[in-house]
Amino acid sequence: MISTELARALYRSGLRWTPAAGDNFCIERLIDSDDVMDSNEVFTVSDMTIEAHAYPTGTVLGMNGTTEWALDSVALEDSLWLPREDQLRDLLGGTFRSLRRETGDDGEPVYRVELRIQGTAQVFEDADPAEAYGHALFALMAAAGTSGR
Repeated sequence: MISTELARALYRSGLRWTPAAGDNFCIERLIDSDDVMDSNEVFTVSDMTIEAHAYPTGTVLGMNGTTEWALDSVALEDSLWLPREDQLRDLLGGTFRSLRRETGDDGEPVYRVELRIQGTAQVFEDADPAEAYGHALFALMAAAGTSGR
């Protein structure tokens, strides 16, 4: 799962979400403005506790049996998807070339994601493989001109 900062950047670049069981998200308000109110709590869509309900007016994430929250549901636009590593890799599609775990200059593990964007190999690295994938997806979206939607 990626950081909320990277998830916000991907959202602002045009990444959208259709909720499915197993997806992670946090609750945010005013996500399209600079005044973001966020929650540190991560929720997981589940067929038993948090279900996505599609209505003509939009998708709502229903909170079933969450007694610790005085919250029945949250609109999809008030939530922020935190994609998992496998979801990010899938979004990279045919541009994805490899993921390598190597040792960084500090002796700690570093993950390097290699893409081929517009015929050029590009490498994105981070100590967390999901973050490396997320940075790669952000660059791919920018190259495709989806940034700023």
